Amino acid sequence: MTADGYVPTLYKERMAAGPLSAVPNTSTNSDGILIGDRVYSEVYLTISNSLIPEERLQPTPSMLDGLDLHTETDLRILGCELIQSAGILLRLPQVAMATGQVLFHRFFYSKSFVKHSFEIVAMACVNLASKIEEAPRRFRDVINVFHHLKQSHRGKRSASSLILDQNYINTKNQVIKAERRILKELGFCVHVKHPHKIIVMYLQVLECEKNQTLVQTAWNYMNDSLRTNVFVRFQAETIACACIYLAARALQMPLPSRPHWYLLFGATEEEIKDICITTLKLYTRKKPDYDHLEKEVEKRKMSLQEAKLKAKGLNPDGTPALSNLGGFSPGSKPCEFTLP
Repeated sequence: MTADGYVPTLYKERMAAGPLSAVPNTSTNSDGILIGDRVYSEVYLTISNSLIPEERLQPTPSMLDGLDLHTETDLRILGCELIQSAGILLRLPQVAMATGQVLFHRFFYSKSFVKHSFEIVAMACVNLASKIEEAPRRFRDVINVFHHLKQSHRGKRSASSLILDQNYINTKNQVIKAERRILKELGFCVHVKHPHKIIVMYLQVLECEKNQTLVQTAWNYMNDSLRTNVFVRFQAETIACACIYLAARALQMPLPSRPHWYLLFGATEEEIKDICITTLKLYTRKKPDYDHLEKEVEKRKMSLQEAKLKAKGLNPDGTPALSNLGGFSPGSKPCEFTLP
């Protein structure tokens, strides 16, 4: 694999041909595989390695830029709510909306909310997810829907139409760039394994699949949990178990407990508790305030810019700071004049 991520056809053909020792002009070293005069590294992609390691969960890039955990959580929830609402208005399948929300979470564990607009990234996630799930939508439709949602969040009863002016062109270009950035940051590993079918399969094993209320309640919990970070921390099978557990508790339906039924599917009690608590916390949080969150992000952005300018010895307006001018003073110095 070259530096730009391209895997050459020759490499694929050689790997399919058999052991590299049988291929002329090839050798292996610690950095990769030498084919001819170029070295290619190996690529290892699985569903499991799309989960975020524990050490990267905290502190996040946003926290390193001074954003507190509560504000970041609200931004994640708001971004996912926008993706879900936009998907409904665009008549996307639920699986596309779920994919968009998972991509949104993954991206912001690599990049900061302070340095990247959550609204632009949410648009890019909707556009990218619609392509991944084979239900593509036009850029104009995606931007138009987000324009409508933004006005709705601000309580405007008479929403104005999207004007196709220079601002629209700039927004479209930003969304295109954001989509490319997401693909780059995620290493083009954008597959998402969803628990919808897994929930039904597990309920079949438990002989509860005919209970439509239980199935629908478990799905509802799963769709709500997309606003949290559980999809980047746990396997889809474990999330499916947690959603069934929550649904059964809500409907007061007993499930096998000797031994616990979820042990059959490889889930642990600690994981089930973690997912359940994280999901239930959603229902006790205040609804995120769009304008307040934008102000908080802008405040942190200004602080970062001022810190950068200060490190370079500049004032906030870009002019040189007086403390770095070596004692310069604009005041006139006294001079002695001698009369002839």
